[in-house]
Amino acid sequence: MLAALAGVAVLIGLGVWQVQRLGWKRELIERVEQRVHAPPVAAPGRELWPNVNRANSEYLRVTVRGRYRNDKETLVQAVTELGGGFWVLTPFVADAGYTVLINRGFVPLYTDAATRAQGWVEGETSVTGLLRLSEPGGGYLRTNEPANDRWFSRDVAAIAAARGLDEVAPYFIDAEALEPEVAGAPIGGLTVIAFSNNHLQYALTWFGLALMLIGALGLVLRHEWRLRRPQTT
Repeated sequence: MLAALAGVAVLIGLGVWQVQRLGWKRELIERVEQRVHAPPVAAPGRELWPNVNRANSEYLRVTVRGRYRNDKETLVQAVTELGGGFWVLTPFVADAGYTVLINRGFVPLYTDAATRAQGWVEGETSVTGLLRLSEPGGGYLRTNEPANDRWFSRDVAAIAAARGLDEVAPYFIDAEALEPEVAGAPIGGLTVIAFSNNHLQYALTWFGLALMLIGALGLVLRHEWRLRRPQTT
């Protein structure tokens, strides 16, 4: 009996927790939507790096001015709506003196090296895009191999170390599509923003299980009452 009551309490508690998570997730989605469509702000400089986190920074629309270091770009394996290929991550030396990795966009597999060079942006320029947090370690079931220059995730610290970069921001920027387009340049603006939001389903499941357990407990109590009530002749 006590075990059943404890089970009901646990199930209801899980349901309430999922309802709370649902509210949090909806607030997160609304907050990200506002960031993505807001006017760009300056990319966080050194003094703000300790405060860059998922809650207050991810998908923030930012802008930065400086120069690309095209000779130190890194190709990271990717699968997009355009098929399989690579993200092109290029170090960008900001006017403020630090370096930030820019995900310039997507290039298909087997892209000719000469064509890649034609898409380099030389000289002073500005980049606008979405701030993204580092993806340490590797991709799904694939570990980054810096020694072999094989990359499956956009691991800022590891890429910076492999390319010998100093004072690198702890985030990267997904660049928006270039306007006008540059021949041979990576295709930007392909950031996928999606959040799983199954909390309502989970909450209903936990509450449903609680109701089933309450119903089963009621049947047991009814059976016990029938067994114990005085028999009449």
